[in-house]
Amino acid sequence: MPVRFLDTNILLRYLTRDDEAKAQKALALLQRVESGEERVETSLIVIFEVVFTLERFYKVPRERIHSLITPIIALRGLRLAGRSLIERSLDRYVQVGRHVSFADIYNAQYAQSHGIEEIYSWDRDFDRIEGISRVEPNHDE
Repeated sequence: MPVRFLDTNILLRYLTRDDEAKAQKALALLQRVESGEERVETSLIVIFEVVFTLERFYKVPRERIHSLITPIIALRGLRLAGRSLIERSLDRYVQVGRHVSFADIYNAQYAQSHGIEEIYSWDRDFDRIEGISRVEPNHDE
């Protein structure tokens, strides 16, 4: 059985149901993935696009985004590199608050998972993430 790549728009049609015919086709596909009839792979970028689109364009609350995406990334027939890091990032995404993007939270989680506690950035949103210290580059350093 070939592995196929799962793109953002399939997940968005399923999650938003803004095109019911496509939503039903996406649901059928995801059910086949869960049962093992189909195998798919997706990427971190797809997950980022889904989170961003749901939050920014559909105004879905973070808690709801978490509850929508978590079961998808847990599908039995879905391959996703870095799944546990994404799961931890989704958990923090709900905890940290609406002023910190999923991308910043993921990057902080990535750094921490590699034993890094400081991030070079001018983005003050990192100041809101526990366990990370933001450092601004200095000319003398």
